[in-house]
Amino acid sequence: MQTDHDGQSYLGKLEKRVKSSFDNNQRILSFDEYLSLVFKDPHHHTRSSAQYVVDMMDHFGKKDSRYKLFDMEFEDPKYRVIGQNEVQEDLYLSLQNFVREGINNKLILLHGPNGSAKSSLINCISKGLEHYSETPEGAQYRINWIFPVDKISKGTSLGLSAYSGSKEHLNSYAKLLDDDIAAKVVCELKDHPLLLLPIEDRKNFFKELFAGKKTPHLSDYLTKGGLCHKSKMIFEALLTAYKGDLKKVLMHVQVERFFVSKQYRSAAVTIEPQMHVDAQARQITMDRSLQFLPPSLQSISLYELSGDLVDGNRGMIDFADLLKRPVDTFKYLLMACENGNINVGPSIAFLDTVWIGSTNELQLDAFKEFPDFTSFKARIELVRVPYLLEYSKEEKIYETTLDKISTTKHVSPHTSFVVALWAVLTRLKKPNAIHYTPSLTNIIGAITPIEKAKFYDHTELPLHLSAEEKKLLRGSMKKIRDEYSSVPYFEGRMGASPREIKNVLYDASQNTEYHCLGPLPVFKELEELVKRVSEYEFLKQDVKDGYHDNFEFIHLVKAEYISILDREIRSSMGLFESAQYEDFLKKYIIHVSHLLKKEKIKNSITGKMENPDNTLIEEFEKIIDAPTSQTELEGFRNNVITSIGAHSLDHPGKPVDYQDVFPEFMKKLDDHYFNQQKSLMRQIGTAMELFGTEKEDLTSDSHKLAKVTLGTMVSKFHYCEHCARQAVLFLVKSRY
Repeated sequence: MQTDHDGQSYLGKLEKRVKSSFDNNQRILSFDEYLSLVFKDPHHHTRSSAQYVVDMMDHFGKKDSRYKLFDMEFEDPKYRVIGQNEVQEDLYLSLQNFVREGINNKLILLHGPNGSAKSSLINCISKGLEHYSETPEGAQYRINWIFPVDKISKGTSLGLSAYSGSKEHLNSYAKLLDDDIAAKVVCELKDHPLLLLPIEDRKNFFKELFAGKKTPHLSDYLTKGGLCHKSKMIFEALLTAYKGDLKKVLMHVQVERFFVSKQYRSAAVTIEPQMHVDAQARQITMDRSLQFLPPSLQSISLYELSGDLVDGNRGMIDFADLLKRPVDTFKYLLMACENGNINVGPSIAFLDTVWIGSTNELQLDAFKEFPDFTSFKARIELVRVPYLLEYSKEEKIYETTLDKISTTKHVSPHTSFVVALWAVLTRLKKPNAIHYTPSLTNIIGAITPIEKAKFYDHTELPLHLSAEEKKLLRGSMKKIRDEYSSVPYFEGRMGASPREIKNVLYDASQNTEYHCLGPLPVFKELEELVKRVSEYEFLKQDVKDGYHDNFEFIHLVKAEYISILDREIRSSMGLFESAQYEDFLKKYIIHVSHLLKKEKIKNSITGKMENPDNTLIEEFEKIIDAPTSQTELEGFRNNVITSIGAHSLDHPGKPVDYQDVFPEFMKKLDDHYFNQQKSLMRQIGTAMELFGTEKEDLTSDSHKLAKVTLGTMVSKFHYCEHCARQAVLFLVKSRY
């Protein structure tokens, strides 16, 4: 009994919450109640579909150059779009242009290689519209026609009695209970309620509505459009029956809030490649459901609209893989975009729809050869969606995949890094020195794929460049990124797709030779992938100065991985602390600065003023291979101090990041300590090889250090004991 009581209590609370939500959302209104809403908030209730999408994107906000909508924080984050900030901005600007034009006069066509996130971008917009439509700011309304039950009272112009279900004077049939409704006619096209106003009166209405206010860009749909065929016939029949009494006509109008839903094809529709036309009309005059209409309406021919374009009206229609359809099947889109309407059955249907689609590059190339391409191009807004070129962003694409794999198999650190870096390397194009100024020609011409990848990712500059060359290269970032933006074979068009990389990860996770999924089994899968030249276009590209050398890229990535491993393992052994290097570098700069200015320096211990420490200066300069001639050495020292000054000017008020300013010094310091620790590293490797064997010496110093190293790798860097040991052995074999 207690359970029944609890169940009833729960249902009672649920019923109250649902009823409260229903009332608060103002889901059912009479026409005059709706007009009151319009006067309170003119902007929201006179928006075009393009403005609605713009407002939706603004609703979620923007951070830096990124629209937060595409982070999908309100939904499952696995559907988010990584990167593609420029594409997001292009979409937003295109929509704003439609708002200014007053009509969505183009189909936004996202084009790019397979797996570049075209569908994901559109999915984020659909999900955003669904979520936004449920908020107070995102409320949208449509119309239905309500006819009350006949009380068999003769003499009314419609053959309907005066409604007697309520003692109060009835101004609208909109909120009648089902028992009091004889017939309800739905407008499938989701006509905007303001289309009920005659077109000339509508213009005056908008003038009054925005009197003294900034008039927005009203859409042609609202200012020039009309009701669908069915609603128009009902409106005219009622107006005739009521002898021109508009108030009585509007009594039959129910204004209903609708919500965007891709699942239920409400204002969000995806059209897959197909042959049939996307809208149609069906006469419903003899439909049994109309037998309860008043006699004055039963004599008119009513048509019910259906199809993708009808379902998607007042929202967004996505033409997935648009160019996979025969061109003749979507020629009508030209007229629909240009005029904002389509011919359906016996009438013209006015549409207010954001048209968007996707296609891959091969289909687009073929489409450009089509004789009517020029006509189509005038009604298509091309938005390029390339592969990502920053490997730190590319890594995030694989987080969901690795999370799934981690439920059954441990995932070693840096797994996503190695696949992301390799994928990005396959997409890069060699910079053409002829496109740059003479001062940049030699610099640009010498940039290797790995250097370009690091430059794109976090503006890391090649170590071999001088300070002036680095400055020139850093200032040319945008020009380098845009070098291939205006050509058909743009950078990011060719290369490994994220879909292929995910398959690599899944296949590598099945490798029984390895206890964990990590870089080592991934390298083996990549070596197999690059052999399948006949299957992938990007593997067929000619190698040019190291670019497109996909097999060699595996070795380059492996070298990067080894360097990361080296730092982590030495840190776990207690042999490596970057802070020590920075401290050494900082002391050198302080002492050499005072030396150049011929000033004494205060001893921090004794407090006495002393000459700069020449021993420290000479030791540092020997490690980093500074020039030996006095003239060159003095120039070198001055450049060091100048670099510190330039960094301070570029980053006022911030501490100096020595790793950023002097990466080449940090690397040479690293290499110096590396050479000092070779012998110890080999001992650690030998000790780990003996783990679990008869020769294992539990008392040796190398064994104890090996155990400590493994423990630190597990606790600090998230290895497990299996992959930590494997990583150490791999490092020792590869480098020591």
